[in-house]
Amino acid sequence: MSHLTRRQLLGGLLVTGFVAALPRAAHAAPSPSDPEFASHLLDRVDDLHRGGSSHARMRMQVKTARWERSMTMEAWTLGKDYSLVRILEPKKERGTATLKAKKDLFTYLSKTGRTIKISGASMGGSWMGSHFTNDDLIRETRLARDFDHEVKAGPTISGKPTWALVLTPKPKAAVVWGRVDVMIERDSLLPIGQLFYDESLVPVRKLEFFDYRSLAGREVPMRTRMSPLSDSERGEYTEMSYEQLDFDVELEPEFFSVSKLESL
Repeated sequence: MSHLTRRQLLGGLLVTGFVAALPRAAHAAPSPSDPEFASHLLDRVDDLHRGGSSHARMRMQVKTARWERSMTMEAWTLGKDYSLVRILEPKKERGTATLKAKKDLFTYLSKTGRTIKISGASMGGSWMGSHFTNDDLIRETRLARDFDHEVKAGPTISGKPTWALVLTPKPKAAVVWGRVDVMIERDSLLPIGQLFYDESLVPVRKLEFFDYRSLAGREVPMRTRMSPLSDSERGEYTEMSYEQLDFDVELEPEFFSVSKLESL
């Protein structure tokens, strides 16, 4: 994937740079004229890998200018309020985990045996040295809840027309982005990618969705890639690949506890 320059932005919307395999059929959704159209799509973006509940095994590959590393992880989610992600490999970091239980956020560091409560100010920080943030992993921010949104005609990407959902943060929302653009393929109504801007409205990173597959009656991207856009980070990325993903697994809120976080 070539580096995205500002000349590739037209009208503030991402025109090129998303070359993911475009998704296929969509679930029923409100019509574009319906006031709930954008909220419906944004909730689906947030919950692509969640469902009512889920259990997953993923591999994360991190590439920076100075080093590369990979991690294998296991994750559980229950609704919108609970998530738990722990590292399986490398062995020296096995057991390190991050928990969201309603409004409480914690990280357990297996090397030191310490549990740290994550503050709102830390949500935008890097998760384990990757290009994903703490918020990306545990999904505290909700796009439809924390942003005002506008639906526009998006660019044609890989021969497919898109919708562009242009999001601006609500005044009291605890988000670190000045704006987010979400690209939705019109036929399938599934996301192609997202573009994130800083508070000066400079694009700083992009998220792409690849390899859609049908799982439990839904279309799910089995691979995602986050890429920074600054010149100093040219060519860097973090890629998440799902090796296993099961929906509607039996989980109770009690599973998402600090004691479970520390014992996994």
